[in-house]
Amino acid sequence: MQKRVSSGSPLEPRIGFSRAARIGPHVAVAGTAPIGAEGGTVGVGDVYAQTHRCLEIIEAALAEAGAGLEDVIRTRVMLTDIATWEDAARAHGRLFGAIRPACTFVEVSRFIDPDWLVELEADAVIAS
Repeated sequence: MQKRVSSGSPLEPRIGFSRAARIGPHVAVAGTAPIGAEGGTVGVGDVYAQTHRCLEIIEAALAEAGAGLEDVIRTRVMLTDIATWEDAARAHGRLFGAIRPACTFVEVSRFIDPDWLVELEADAVIAS
């Protein structure tokens, strides 16, 4: 089974990527920014709110690909200021506290939009 999932971002066709891609039981969710339904940044200045929004988008992409949070085996949290990792970790822990995927936090210099403080990626394997 192959499936591509779009979030409707205008960057997807421009860059040539999908929000998520599934091949067989494997699902990869691309770097996910804190973009709201109206297209603006959610939680400007608030790492926790931005992380929460990224996770909402990831959860929806997984569902459309036929997966759930329980199928996630790895997440990557990219922050523009590693000192804010605890706020991102608190949001991550709300959803993944019992699931406990492998997780990496890294600091990056910046994202496409300067209001974005965090982006997340996720990989999942759907158990048969």
